[in-house]
Amino acid sequence: MMAWPPAPGLLALLPVLATFSSLAAPAAAECSREIAVPVAPIGVSITISNGDVAGIYPDVLRAASQKAGCQLVFSGVPRARQEVLFEMGKADLMLPATRTPARDQVGTFIPLIGHRATLISVASGRPALSSAQDLLQRPELRVAVVRGFDYGEPYQVLIKELARQGRLFQEVDSVAVARLMQSGAIDVTIMGPTTLAGAVMRDARLAGMLDRLRVEPIPELPWSESGIYVSRRSLKPEDQAIMLDMMERVAKSNAVMEAFQRVHRPAILAESVRPR
Repeated sequence: MMAWPPAPGLLALLPVLATFSSLAAPAAAECSREIAVPVAPIGVSITISNGDVAGIYPDVLRAASQKAGCQLVFSGVPRARQEVLFEMGKADLMLPATRTPARDQVGTFIPLIGHRATLISVASGRPALSSAQDLLQRPELRVAVVRGFDYGEPYQVLIKELARQGRLFQEVDSVAVARLMQSGAIDVTIMGPTTLAGAVMRDARLAGMLDRLRVEPIPELPWSESGIYVSRRSLKPEDQAIMLDMMERVAKSNAVMEAFQRVHRPAILAESVRPR
């Protein structure tokens, strides 16, 4: 496995973190306890190696939390487990996350970037897919997703129908999906292009795959907001207020978007990430 981020990417992130540091004001209060942040690997947004959590979001948030006088404790879990912990009130933050009605029942959402999922495959001569219906009418195409990812109700409807057709593979993370795609075991995945690209960048066994990715947006998966949920179920009101203020400062700094711009190719970003 390659360390994240590659040396040029790490150097590129330093100005972003420095910019955020200059924008964040000293906090008037400190958190009453450590803030529990279970996370799952997702491209270069969150990486986990030998128990060490890094990536775009942890690096930006650690810089912000120092200013806020709070200690964020990151731990690595599978994505599906991360979702369950947040729903049960055993996680104080959930990130990165798309806004959904179910999550709104548990926490307060702070948007950081615009984001969308697309259909992604290895470039080939097959006819283009322009809608979910196109995909559903191509029974020979096998589809993989990451268990626990949720891009809204249309996404859930689509994967349920693919599962009913016996064409759906659910994997633990995006690296596992990329390996299936490289081996030819699956034909298409549904996720954000930066997520799959980040997985490819981190795994030497997937070298060369990045240049062959085919990204196909579909109307059923439109642009939405991605960001961070602050739990109302696990945090005291005063700690919620500190976390919400911290996240608003992160959002205003634009540090997350700038980090994406420094790590990912413009062609990948154009289809999946934009300023909110």
